[in-house]
Amino acid sequence: MPDKLSLENLPDLLTVKEVAEVLRVSPLTIKRWGKRGKLPAIRINSRGDRRYKKEAVLWLLGITQKTASQDSSGPY
Repeated sequence: MPDKLSLENLPDLLTVKEVAEVLRVSPLTIKRWGKRGKLPAIRINSRGDRRYKKEAVLWLLGITQKTASQDSSGPY
């Protein structure tokens, strides 16, 4: 994995550290947002490690991924 994450190569599930890097906030902020429901976390394994969906992170940034219907829709 490269040192720096970019929006083009984000994995489908991101760690707390990766999300914090992309959003340029602290990992503690990411955890707080999860508790408040701003950024829902998926808990994995017996330790309860957090993972975040790429779509949720992009939504927070105001970016939505194009769908097939958006690509073909036009004014005419």
